[in-house]
Amino acid sequence: MTRIISGRAGGIRLDVPARGTRPTSDRVRESMFGALESADAIDGARVLDLYAGSGALGLEALSRGAASADLVERSADAARVAERNAARLASSLGTRARVHRGAVQAFLARATPGEYDLVFTDPPYDLADADMLADLALLRPALSIDALVVVERARRSLEPAWEDAALEPVRERVYGDTIVWWAQPLTASQSE
Repeated sequence: MTRIISGRAGGIRLDVPARGTRPTSDRVRESMFGALESADAIDGARVLDLYAGSGALGLEALSRGAASADLVERSADAARVAERNAARLASSLGTRARVHRGAVQAFLARATPGEYDLVFTDPPYDLADADMLADLALLRPALSIDALVVVERARRSLEPAWEDAALEPVRERVYGDTIVWWAQPLTASQSE
């Protein structure tokens, strides 16, 4: 069972797509969000959840005080599940996550510059490293100056070529077969 762990919607159960997604475990989410709260990265943040699946990451951020959340999911079945979950939490949160059905790269290509403060990207583990890097490069213009990008991958995955996406790594944690990297935008002086 997947649920919202903490915040205004804490304890609310989330539906999970029947197939095609790999929900982040409660243990990983709890650790990740505890660290994000300690870094003051959630309160008032404009959140983007790429490869959203059930929407658990974006919805958890809303429950813990994020200002908004956009959930991007290509699968029609998973997007419907994310919509149901967003609707279920809307009354507790006073705001509703926006679910966008479509490909991540198409969404990022039309994103507003500087729009997001906190981004979760939890692609399928079989997504090629080159595709992951392309996502990050398209994401970079949509990030605010102090944005934080949280990337969840299989432990066996190669670390992204951060500099090619104008990002720098700031944290790495391993949870069993899962690795979570945090990155932030390189400043203009760092990228020269």
